Amino acid sequence: MLTREEFEAAQSRAVDMIRESGIHITDEEAERIEVADFGLSRLDVEGAQILTLVAAGRIAVKVVALFPNQTLPEHWHPPVGDDPGKEETERVVWGTARFYIPGDDNMRAGFVPAGKQDVYTMRHELILEPGGQITMEPGTKHWFQAGEQGAVIYSFSSVARDVLDRFTDPDIQRVTQIQD
Repeated sequence: MLTREEFEAAQSRAVDMIRESGIHITDEEAERIEVADFGLSRLDVEGAQILTLVAAGRIAVKVVALFPNQTLPEHWHPPVGDDPGKEETERVVWGTARFYIPGDDNMRAGFVPAGKQDVYTMRHELILEPGGQITMEPGTKHWFQAGEQGAVIYSFSSVARDVLDRFTDPDIQRVTQIQD
């Protein structure tokens, strides 16, 4: 849960990062940035700030701002009916992002948030700088983490159903609760 003050401060900080990255967003878009703490109440450690630019029937485009060393928790996009699940491409615009996907454990630059060894199981590290991108097939378990200065990332995907994402951490609640 976040306080209204924490939510607004994170949203403002994300707006500054996105604009600093060179992505122009309107004031109306700035107000629509979702601040996701995943129900963990430790936003600077595990969380993300997400602006949905397009959410059409078959495609979604988002801008994700991650604060320094902030981690978007391990998750995957399950099938929904006849749809195999969300396929997504993440492209770094500003800063550095560390992506963790299936493969050999080669983690060197990033880290698993303290006390979360059991719920961050993907340890194959890919470090992406601006212009670097990765595409993940539906159902691929993954997580990512900003570098020391933070990161701004474009996310292009097939239809997004974020509330249906599955998380390895059973304590995660996808919808952020705000306390006034």
